[in-house]
Amino acid sequence: MSYPTEEVEAAITGLRDAFVEAEKRGSWAWIADEFYHEDCVYECPYGGAMFVRAEGREAIRRTHYGRDMDVGSGWQGWSFPILGWAIKGDRIISEWVNRGPGKRADGNHYETRGVSLITYGGGGKFSYQMDLFDIAHQMHLCDELDAAGLLSAELKRDWVAPMKARIVSMLGNGVAA
Repeated sequence: MSYPTEEVEAAITGLRDAFVEAEKRGSWAWIADEFYHEDCVYECPYGGAMFVRAEGREAIRRTHYGRDMDVGSGWQGWSFPILGWAIKGDRIISEWVNRGPGKRADGNHYETRGVSLITYGGGGKFSYQMDLFDIAHQMHLCDELDAAGLLSAELKRDWVAPMKARIVSMLGNGVAA
């Protein structure tokens, strides 16, 4: 089924605004209830190092908006602004950033860009989302933040170090010593 462009646009605009609200609240999990159908599927391949597939709103709440974005998991000071989007029928491509805390000496944000491929499913909610971003650049960004004293010890321990280990393991397969 195809929905009016205005309806699809209202949903992605609402999600962008919800991200701003989530930053203020320091809580992201509630977004799953507001913007995702009960049977929605969320995927993120993390550059092949760790494939996340959350089937259903509850799984999306626990993984993407819970474990991966809530500030209690070490993401204090981070934001994830949606910069813009393109719509064709029920499909949305959105551009966003993972923006770390603080700013560089030149005044620019510590950030990496990503895109989401989203399918709108009616009723103001999405039925599918895949997030894509360069995990190597994200790890480099975390190293920069760590060197600047801006990366939380919790995030480094619970997310950055395990992700780097996954990447090294993945890339080391089949490499002769």
